Amino acid sequence: MWFYASPGKTCTDVLWLGGKLNRGLSVLDSYKLLQEGRELTENEIFLASALGWCIEWLQACFLVHDDIMDNSDTRRGQPCRFRVPKVGMIAINDGVKLLTHISRILRNHFRDKKYYVDLIELFNEVEFQTAAGQMIDLITTIEGEKDLSKYSLNLHRDIVQYKTAYYSFYLSVACALLMSGEKLENHLDVKNILIDMGIYFQVQDDYLDCFGDPKVIGKIGTDIEDFKCSWLVVKALELCNDEQKKLLYENYGKEDPACVAKVKELYNELNVQGIFEEYESQSYEKLVNSIEVHPSKAVQAVLKSFLAKIYKREK
Repeated sequence: MWFYASPGKTCTDVLWLGGKLNRGLSVLDSYKLLQEGRELTENEIFLASALGWCIEWLQACFLVHDDIMDNSDTRRGQPCRFRVPKVGMIAINDGVKLLTHISRILRNHFRDKKYYVDLIELFNEVEFQTAAGQMIDLITTIEGEKDLSKYSLNLHRDIVQYKTAYYSFYLSVACALLMSGEKLENHLDVKNILIDMGIYFQVQDDYLDCFGDPKVIGKIGTDIEDFKCSWLVVKALELCNDEQKKLLYENYGKEDPACVAKVKELYNELNVQGIFEEYESQSYEKLVNSIEVHPSKAVQAVLKSFLAKIYKREK
């Protein structure tokens, strides 16, 4: 997704260019599957769509603020919101305005629903979890304090689980479950499966950042230059010998193309691509097995539809 507003326009004048809107669309798709073939009413479609837009507003807020914190230049090939002339740090307030739209939409359209309070608490909790994940990510990549010895699979999982998995995977299905009259505490197994799916998704993202085709994924990956706690560097740290580790320490997190090339060469030497392919196969099998033991065929259909969208993706 790309958030953009030209000079002179406010954050409510939004064009959604280049994004797939998967998070928002997944609310309606999931709700349909949970109804097991029953035709939805016009009002049900509207309400599911409204919840989908709440998630898209949340995503837009996260991206506007994330770009500022990462000091990024572009998103989807266009200037980040705060890079637009005459916007600058006004983008912080733009992100806040996007976030506050959520509570307004929920109040306007769901206040009379039995699950209204559950929706409010769900969005509040996911916002907190995502902010916590962003904090963990930021404090491990502070300029001048770069230390690869801090990086581990546990740290990577913590960042991904909180920063990405909750709002990108769990939130859409949780909204659909609440609309269906379900209590979220009765579906902790679904939550755990979706969190695992979100982690698998981010590992794919880390892989594509390094080895994906920029023309396909829509960007040039910079995880190496940005000293990101990527799954690739964590696996490399596990596998490399002392000499290789020294090379990694000396070159990871440097913007010099020669340093980036050395890191990628080391990844190839360690066969990180083959290790990823094995990880992907094992993750898929584990997720399928977890889904198929769920007692509800409708819930199985929802989870399988999510998995089908991301398995062996190239962008």
